[in-house]
Amino acid sequence: MFCDSSVHLTQRELAARWRVSGRTLERWRAQRFGPAWITIGGSIRYRMSDVLAWEAAHLTQP
Repeated sequence: MFCDSSVHLTQRELAARWRVSGRTLERWRAQRFGPAWITIGGSIRYRMSDVLAWEAAHLTQP
């Protein structure tokens, strides 16, 4: 899978990717849970590399 470190997801894009609500991501940030995020111009962004790393770290194998 191609991973460009300059790719950033908005909260809405990550919520759609994971099929969770934006409110869930907001709660996770308040609890310091989930992938790292950055604030750019008052907007939350998630680096794709951080999202992929977080997904890999939480992978459950049968």
